Amino acid sequence: MLILRRADVTDVLSGREREVIDLVADAYRLHDAGLTSLPHSTFLRFPEERHARDRIIGLPAYRGGERPVAGMKWIASFPGNVAAGAERASAALVLNSLDTGRPVAFAEAAVVSARRTAASAALAAAELTRGRPAPHAVLLIGCGVINLEILRFLTAALPDLREAALYDTDPARAEAFTIRAAEAAPGVKAYPVTDLPAALAGHRLISLATTAATPHLDLTACGPDTTVLHISLRDLTPETILGAINVVDDADHVCRERTSLDLAQQVSGGREFVHATIGALLRGTAALPADRTRPVIYSPFGLGVLDVALAEFVREEAERRGLGIRVDDFLTD
Repeated sequence: MLILRRADVTDVLSGREREVIDLVADAYRLHDAGLTSLPHSTFLRFPEERHARDRIIGLPAYRGGERPVAGMKWIASFPGNVAAGAERASAALVLNSLDTGRPVAFAEAAVVSARRTAASAALAAAELTRGRPAPHAVLLIGCGVINLEILRFLTAALPDLREAALYDTDPARAEAFTIRAAEAAPGVKAYPVTDLPAALAGHRLISLATTAATPHLDLTACGPDTTVLHISLRDLTPETILGAINVVDDADHVCRERTSLDLAQQVSGGREFVHATIGALLRGTAALPADRTRPVIYSPFGLGVLDVALAEFVREEAERRGLGIRVDDFLTD
């Protein structure tokens, strides 16, 4: 068993944003081709009122193709951590041998989760704005770990990106975010904004990564050429979803657990509002409407296949570089 600490994972992934984006794109293509296995995620919730917003999610997954891998991520989301100055999410991931089924690696996975999420967002931003003027600015709504990683990965996927407007319900968080943004994306000018409708109207690329549990936002201020990365999945009203062009990673996974798309499904009685998956767009088996008169919303559930694919990438590189802690008697008496 190889145990990979956060420092090991971070060491392997630092400066490799383009490789991670390519790995995520390949996983999406394999998923669209039917070469993955992705049971629905398991949501563990708690009966006590003080844990009403907390949950721990299990994501089992298998990626087939030329380099198959299987495993499971176990990720906790405790939004109250943020007010206490701690990260909302923590995670661990186990990889299993496909020869024996035995666990071969146990990795800290909050970094894996954040970076595969950011890579997915950046990949979609590039794909959904292809053939249109390249965005030079992005509006980040929610100034936490995920949008920081998204900004980092956007600079790899969108070389023309020069500005990042920052909005948070806590203005102090947006101010503090500017310092971290300067380190993560030194070529991008990051600055806080307080007028959200004006910011929505002034940006063609928007990333939503908040801790919202219920819809609170519409896109009436946005132009029809806006691309929205709806990463936190519960920000947009069902009516906004139904009035947009929608791209997802997997409709069965994302239309659950009272996401904005699940609520839109309940309102409309179906999923006809989902126009394409990102994997189908990448493989050319689907296309967006030629007449782009509505905003495009990308709502990825966050498929476990991305986690196991990236964790395997980290494991292989860690083995090569001698990183991590080897426990050879993990399975022996």
